[in-house]
Amino acid sequence: MLTMPGMRKDKDEEAMGNPFAHIERTAVLQEARIFHQTPINPRRCCETLTKIIYLINQGERMTTIEATDTFFAMTKLFQSEDVIMRRMCYLTIKEMAQMTENAFIVTQSLTKDMNGKQDIFRAAAVRALCAITDSSTLQGIERYMKQAIVDKVHPVASAALVSSLHLSKNTKDVVKRWVNEVQESCQSDNIMVQYHALGLLYHLRKQDRLATSKMVAKYMRTGLKSPFATCMLIRIASKLLEEEDTGHDSPFFAFIESCLRNKHELVIYEAASAIVNMPNCTARELAPAVSVLQLFLSSPKPSFRYAGVRTLNKVTYAFLVLVLFTNLCLRSCPCFTYFDLHFGMVTTY
Repeated sequence: MLTMPGMRKDKDEEAMGNPFAHIERTAVLQEARIFHQTPINPRRCCETLTKIIYLINQGERMTTIEATDTFFAMTKLFQSEDVIMRRMCYLTIKEMAQMTENAFIVTQSLTKDMNGKQDIFRAAAVRALCAITDSSTLQGIERYMKQAIVDKVHPVASAALVSSLHLSKNTKDVVKRWVNEVQESCQSDNIMVQYHALGLLYHLRKQDRLATSKMVAKYMRTGLKSPFATCMLIRIASKLLEEEDTGHDSPFFAFIESCLRNKHELVIYEAASAIVNMPNCTARELAPAVSVLQLFLSSPKPSFRYAGVRTLNKVTYAFLVLVLFTNLCLRSCPCFTYFDLHFGMVTTY
């Protein structure tokens, strides 16, 4: 009987077993005493930190005293410059943040890393610091967060923006004071920083419809370099369009329609999908979006072909005539997909 290589690999992995299957919380916490040793052994410390994270993800809960002792021990590890061990420290701090009321023990160490010269530590330090910060301690790091949001190092700025989004769930009034810095980040040349900045700005303003409309109108005029940010702007504009009574004569609809001519395929599809999903669209308003989706059917990228078929499927329920030509396009695809226009079903052969 022949054995497939993949099956053999799976059996070998099962035979090896899980190296952490039989570890116990008490033994791991005793092992954490090596954090106090001098000199620090990065390899052994990484193994212990990995075990702690494994236990937490398996549902093990530490007492407040145990978590506090572990936090205090980990402050010793910040004396080492070992990259892997330091990153494991940040990850462990994030996982244990809710287990102790004395997480501020590591605040000074994380703040030092956040403002240090080692860029490889700074972004992770921002995320870990925000994980242990609550409403009572946020004002103490507010100045550092404002600096991080407009930092020239893109991973640091992105980490600060995403962490601010998480902080705003419980401390929205404080994060709102950072709007000027967030708006500055919206002008960033980095596509991810701009995307995260727009997401945070919308989250802070989404309760105020007038402020949201002004924000969308502003970036409709100036434009965004990030295709991800443009996709988010299309979604926000589409949501505003559903809420207002002006119909499809709104400048928001004109903006979404103009995105059908964007140079990024991602933006083009987002605009087409938004138009297709809009209620009360006429055949004339749908026609440009349908034309774009038909072009996706001959795309060399399978993901765009599938997206085109799936989105066109929604159109058939109300506007069958608009997609009659689609069958010819589908039959020319490398993977022949038959689009049943009468029942709105897709079958792949």
